[in-house]
Order: sequence, then structure tokens, then C-alpha cells
Amino acid sequence: MIDILFNDRQDLLEITKDNEKLIEKAVETVLDMEELRGDFEVSISFVSNEEIKELNRDYRNVDSETDVLSFPMDDEFDGVTILGDIVMSTEKIIEQANDFNHSLEREMIYLTVHSMLHLLGYDHMSEDEKQEMRAKEKVIMKNLNLFK
Repeated sequence: MIDILFNDRQDLLEITKDNEKLIEKAVETVLDMEELRGDFEVSISFVSNEEIKELNRDYRNVDSETDVLSFPMDDEFDGVTILGDIVMSTEKIIEQANDFNHSLEREMIYLTVHSMLHLLGYDHMSEDEKQEMRAKEKVIMKNLNLFK
């Protein structure tokens, strides 16, 4: 079972129940592809560029906006593995969907998949790590019928 706690702290983009269902499917697909079983919890927040810039500055010492931040926890409470928090900028979702010429939903799901992999310990600091993470993202997005 996966419990996703949604928190919408912005008013630029309406986050619909359909968006939430797609995100839930993406989270489940990442866990399935990684062959992880059990009870999990993840928090997903939608924020403004201003808020994500503050978080990026405070937690990563990078004073700029970003599309998504991942805060891994890997903690357990009452048999539930708490994976951590994903924070997405809806302004960046819109901007990047336009830049890459794909839907808002596809961008939102890609950022979810990318962040879920971070929560599970993947990174892209070296070229090898980046290639491994990108390959996993492609397989997962293809599995979700969202890779183009």
C-alpha cells in the first residue's frame, strides 16, 4: 500500500483528482520497477517558484528556483516506510512543459518519477549515475505510456 499526502500551497495551477491519480500510478510504478513491496508513505507538495527558491537556498545552498526538490527520509513508523517529501514548482511544470512541447501532466509525472528515484537513493552527480538514473526514468515513463 502507498499513502500519498498531497499538499497544494500554490494557486497558479489547479491540481486535479486526475493529476493525483496519475501521480499515484507513477509512484506505484517506480516502486514496482524497483521491486519494493510493503507499506509506503510519500508527501508531495506543489509550490510557487518563490517557495521552492527559498527551500533550495535553505537546504542546498543554491539561491535559485528549481523544478523539483526531493527530501529522502527512509524512516519507518508503525510498519510504514516513510520515503520522504517531493516538492514541485508549478511555475516550472508549466514552463518546462512548454519548453519541451509536452503536456503539463507529462511534466508533472516525469518530475514525480525523477524525485521518487532520488527518494530511493539514486542521484546524478557523476556521469555514470546520471546515465543510470536517466535509463530508469525512460523505462518507467515508457511503462506509464508517457515517454516520447
